[in-house]
Amino acid sequence: MQNKKNNIKSVSFGCRLNALESEKIKNMLAEHINSAVIINTCAVTAEAERQSGQSVRRINRENPNARLFVTGCAATRNPQLFQNIPNTVVIHNQDKLKPESYLNINTALPDTPIKNIPNTDSKLSKQFVQIQNGCNHKCAYCITRALRGPGVSFEYNDILADVHRAVQNGFYEIVLTGVDIASYVKKDGDKVILLSDLCKKLLTDVPKIQRLRLSSVDPAVPDVKNIIELIKNEPRMMSHMHFSMQSGSDTILKLMGRRHNAQLVQDLVDLADNQITFSWDIICGFPGETNELFNETVELIKSTKPIKIHAFPFSPRPDTPAAQMPNQVNRIISKQRVKTINDLANDNRKEFMQTQIGKTIQVLVEENNLGRSPNDIAVKIGGDTIPPKTICLVQLVDICNDMFVGQQILDK
Repeated sequence: MQNKKNNIKSVSFGCRLNALESEKIKNMLAEHINSAVIINTCAVTAEAERQSGQSVRRINRENPNARLFVTGCAATRNPQLFQNIPNTVVIHNQDKLKPESYLNINTALPDTPIKNIPNTDSKLSKQFVQIQNGCNHKCAYCITRALRGPGVSFEYNDILADVHRAVQNGFYEIVLTGVDIASYVKKDGDKVILLSDLCKKLLTDVPKIQRLRLSSVDPAVPDVKNIIELIKNEPRMMSHMHFSMQSGSDTILKLMGRRHNAQLVQDLVDLADNQITFSWDIICGFPGETNELFNETVELIKSTKPIKIHAFPFSPRPDTPAAQMPNQVNRIISKQRVKTINDLANDNRKEFMQTQIGKTIQVLVEENNLGRSPNDIAVKIGGDTIPPKTICLVQLVDICNDMFVGQQILDK
């Protein structure tokens, strides 16, 4: 049967996992539905939820006869936001990867061209592979656990099949992703497979993997130390880690319900011994965050020098403990703190990039001779056009607009 995937459009909000799941849904429906729009929503902040609702209403206005399947965290948390939109079917997170959730819907709509939906097919040269879903922790600010359910680690053979498929399709950089990948645990006979073991097995069983990268990691998980040692000793592991930090203040981390502290993070960075760069997530203006406590985060950033930080103001989510906490911080102050954090990260990145000029590194080419370094920094490569998905050696010669400038090193 002809594959009809290109007639199904998708729009994803929020995390990379949403985009990956949207692609899975499109592939799942390709042989069954000729025309539909999948909107995978996000509820991590009030703004993300608002944008999800706004987008669905706009798509419906511009495509009044199209089937709209709305799923994801905003659709799960607040289905009423979407249920009165014509031709819209709301699908809970737990059911989003079940074909019957889409195919058992009685809709008499004709197949219709979908318009004004941007082409969201991934143009990345890396392939994201999901290894788990859900979370078992109870962070005071987070609604994701309630919307995605408890942590579930996927079977190794299923992950292996996804990685084999990616390599066969020409993707030589694999990114392992999920909601809480550091908590990955699976029994294998008498053995227990943790995330570090999973990485080792994949690199052994799929020797064509040239680059293996991890998405966000919880620094509190003891296996993170093993992961750092693996990265230091395995060239195919990318030398960059993203920590779901949220704060650098022990007082705030405790209020958040996080399980790490500032000293642990300092110890992990010391263990990396300048062989790994780090990026963080930081919530600014969590309830009770005084100027003094915020400055503890600032000092940890200065000490550990993460080269990227995704900083955002605290957004109270309904039905979370943090939404009811006293000493809520004015949003204007939260946004000022976001700028402070971003400025520090930019300074750290510039300082690091200066140390790399003259070095030869491995670069994954994406589009138009733009690529990514192992530290996940953009690289503009001069000279002849290099095909996407190519992994090549590049000498770094300059810095321009927050990206490296380099020249490809050709085999003689």
